[in-house]
Amino acid sequence: MLVAVYRELVATGEWAEDPNFLARIRLKPMRTLSGVTTVTVLTKPYPCPGECIFCPTDVRMPKSYLPDEPGAMRALQHEFDPYDQVTARLEALHAVGHPTDKIELLILGGTWSAYRKDYQQWFIRRCLEAMNGGAPAETLTEAQERNETAAHRNVGLVVETRPDHIRPRELAWLRRLGVTKVQIGVQSLDDRILALNRRGHTVAEVHRAFALLRAAGFKIVAHWMPNLLGATPQSDREDFARLWQGLAPDELKIYPTQLLANAELYEYWQRGEYTPYTTAELVDLIADIKTTIPPYCRVNRVIRDIPSTNVVEGNRRTSLRQDVHQQLVERGQQCRCVRCREIRHHRVDPTDLRLDDLPYETDTSKEHFLSFVTPDDRLAGFLRLSLPTADAPATGLTDLRGAAIIREVHVYGQSLPVGEERRGAAQHIGLGTRLLKEAEALARQHGFHRLAVISAIGTRQYYLDRGFQRGELYLIKPLV
Repeated sequence: MLVAVYRELVATGEWAEDPNFLARIRLKPMRTLSGVTTVTVLTKPYPCPGECIFCPTDVRMPKSYLPDEPGAMRALQHEFDPYDQVTARLEALHAVGHPTDKIELLILGGTWSAYRKDYQQWFIRRCLEAMNGGAPAETLTEAQERNETAAHRNVGLVVETRPDHIRPRELAWLRRLGVTKVQIGVQSLDDRILALNRRGHTVAEVHRAFALLRAAGFKIVAHWMPNLLGATPQSDREDFARLWQGLAPDELKIYPTQLLANAELYEYWQRGEYTPYTTAELVDLIADIKTTIPPYCRVNRVIRDIPSTNVVEGNRRTSLRQDVHQQLVERGQQCRCVRCREIRHHRVDPTDLRLDDLPYETDTSKEHFLSFVTPDDRLAGFLRLSLPTADAPATGLTDLRGAAIIREVHVYGQSLPVGEERRGAAQHIGLGTRLLKEAEALARQHGFHRLAVISAIGTRQYYLDRGFQRGELYLIKPLV
């Protein structure tokens, strides 16, 4: 109500526009402090190729989701229609004071790669049509082209799938759809645990999937699950360490196994073959592993958004992240993951920033995490540069032959409308351009003759204005 009255007063000229005042009355400001506005949508219920024993099954929902989870509840209300889901979410976010011009579209629901390709195209086209103000498009390509200059630009497109569904031909298809980030269900890096839980893939397939996705420039989000059948707190600590041995995900979702009555794991528990960790055990475990996360990785979640009433036994606290952070404070420790170091709403003095280059290696690449950091170790912005090695798998993508790849450029601060500036806001002091120049210099230094960027639909103009050219599926810049 406050936001609506403020906007009415501004529209009638009774009050001068005041972005700082709007920031004070905005509901849940954390939603857009990362610099973009996330809109989550769910695909329709559809058979999943997996047979995981921990996954809940509800005929009303795509596999692994429950109808009373917040995002799933909204999807069910709109009968999984992509246009209606996006439109309603944009209206809701605008109503509580959030900007909606830079949208990261997060598509959830089972295994994306298992859905029919015509459904995938239709689903994304309808999402884009909603972002384009309702204008219908004959094709997905037409909807994408319109979105480059639309009121609600897509600055990131995320899908979730399984490691065994990532193949070279899938890479090109994901790029044609406009995908920039892929969530991969890793769950465990122990083949014995994967087999016990009937996950349906091996650790080797996880490494193969990561190598292919990284070679194609995608940002990679790993899902990891402690307390699976056959695991112990100690084996989970050892398993977590394997994530950083060749895989090195860019982002991470820690999803402790939750015992649900409509999952097959429930029967194991009834027979006395499975024991959920207590909340204290879980907090202790996550506090231990969180301090080991490299500074280039962002921890998006530490628990699924499943209402506690669904949990049969074990941890029911949905505030697990806060519990873990309190444990770290009491220990005198801190996590240096990306999320814990984001600048968020704080003002930035560009003269105080230092440029850091954190190099690290994966199975098939040398990575550089370039970042601008404040004197108190806060991230104002970063860039992920990937330098493929001779071991990198063939992707079949001609745009990437001989290219170093920019997989992400992100500058922090409250998401602002396109073209609007705010004094001291990290997004508007040229940090992105400076990071691009540093990436160019590094790529030249390592003998690459061109630079490719996996651009989202709504960020193409940004890169075109900075010397990049349109390729088939990527934007390219010759390094001469």
